[in-house]
Amino acid sequence: MKLPFLASFIIFIMVLTHRIHRQRNQEAANERSFWKNEQAANSVRRKPLDKLEYIHIPMDKLPTHLMTENEIVADCLDTLNGLTDKKIVNFTGYTNTELKFEYGTANIEQLSAYDQNYTIAVTTLQKWADELWAADYKSEAVSIMEFAVSTRTDISRTYYKLAEYYKSNGQADKIKLLLDTAETLRSANKGSIVRTLQKSCQ
Repeated sequence: MKLPFLASFIIFIMVLTHRIHRQRNQEAANERSFWKNEQAANSVRRKPLDKLEYIHIPMDKLPTHLMTENEIVADCLDTLNGLTDKKIVNFTGYTNTELKFEYGTANIEQLSAYDQNYTIAVTTLQKWADELWAADYKSEAVSIMEFAVSTRTDISRTYYKLAEYYKSNGQADKIKLLLDTAETLRSANKGSIVRTLQKSCQ
């Protein structure tokens, strides 16, 4: 009985060793590829940024008049108003290497700032919407989240709350539109958002 067990164990060790070796080779190849691409990206000259999809937060069309005495809402409004004179671009899912290739290495710091402004904007919009939703200003909260979706936010809660609202109000067609947007995302959250929305459509 010992020999079959020993043979099986040896085969298991050989297979495991092969897999580990293959994984290490793949990791080494990926690392070489990364540094090769990074080196190439670093040589790309500055390119104009006038064709970027700049995002403007339409504060005049959002429910800025509601719950202004609420500390969280007031803080959200201050943050969003502070972003109105800054450039905002959604680069979610893009690596620095990809941005360097597309727009030039000299622009990377600028582009990172634009993307950081976007992250702040969409997280603040959702925080604001949550406060209004909790106070039963649901349709107003929806207007905020709909704007966030129009910028292709990847905040899962934004999509889920909108789907919940649409379903409860017999607007299943709008869930399909949410799904269409979700399927264009480059985010790691794309899969879970798409699957959840697909279930909502059923």
